[in-house]
Amino acid sequence: MVSLRPIALLAALGLFLAPLPNADAFGPAKTAVQQTAETRLIAQFQRFASLTDGTVGIVVRDLGTGETLSLNGDTLFPMASAYKVAVAGRIFAMVDAGALTLEDRLASPAGPVSVATLLDLMLTRSDNDATDLLVARAGGPAAVHHWVAGLGIRGLRVDSNTADLLYRAMGLAPRPGNFNRNVAAAMAADPTLRERDARDIPNIAFAQDPRDTATPTAMTDLVAAIRTGKALSGRSTVALLSIMERCRTGKARLPGMLPPGTLVAHKTGSLNGTGNDTGVITLPDGRLFAITVFVMQDHKGQATRDRIMAEAARATYDYFLFAPDRDPNRSTV
Repeated sequence: MVSLRPIALLAALGLFLAPLPNADAFGPAKTAVQQTAETRLIAQFQRFASLTDGTVGIVVRDLGTGETLSLNGDTLFPMASAYKVAVAGRIFAMVDAGALTLEDRLASPAGPVSVATLLDLMLTRSDNDATDLLVARAGGPAAVHHWVAGLGIRGLRVDSNTADLLYRAMGLAPRPGNFNRNVAAAMAADPTLRERDARDIPNIAFAQDPRDTATPTAMTDLVAAIRTGKALSGRSTVALLSIMERCRTGKARLPGMLPPGTLVAHKTGSLNGTGNDTGVITLPDGRLFAITVFVMQDHKGQATRDRIMAEAARATYDYFLFAPDRDPNRSTV
């Protein structure tokens, strides 16, 4: 787990960034009430995980205290489109460095499109074409990976753009030409590909491939680093989070069971048998917690995966809001 140091209030933009003090693993003993609350939350995570025949990973972190609880937090999962958070981070880091601006326009089949528009399409609609234009402008998958690694985050790797990732998920070799036409042709030639897609059947070999994977801990480290101002300038932090707050995908996932009006900045990911969501949730009193829920190798279907994510978010919301007597200087994994 990455230790995030306290940072100052971003006064110029009015954004309160939640600090993460160093955890004291040998601090005061937990009270019985505290232990009971933690045990109950972990038991809830385990119960939610039992809804699927696949594997579930959950990591949650209070961004004010650093308190962290997890289930399968160090297991590798396919990121699917959740990797687009890393792509956005790399692009905004380039903006901070003066290497490009949000107003720069990139060539696309539909004509020049601004970086700002592409970021919005990538994060709010999970648009794959917009993503791959940004991956190319970022310097390729390796440059995105190196940016994440430069934050001190381990357990997250970016190896592919979206098209190559999807080819691999389908069991196809990357091909030149238009991705959608190539996939349509492959499905026409092999009906089992179409059946797997229609029936939402996982590709086990893909799920076990270490490429383009992250542990829930690493993904939580990334969104926490962004939200607390460790990763980007204040202006870029605000801009990135404001896009993630407008996410249109996964309304039944992390936000699905939260009270109406709860602020959720998140990014989803979906592939056959895989469902992910990661982000930051704001409590009514302004406190923040980061959460990542990954589900892989699931045959029960999207509704089940969505429910697991929604249940985990609501249970964590209630825990951080109501659990009493939590020591502010410790981390529990």
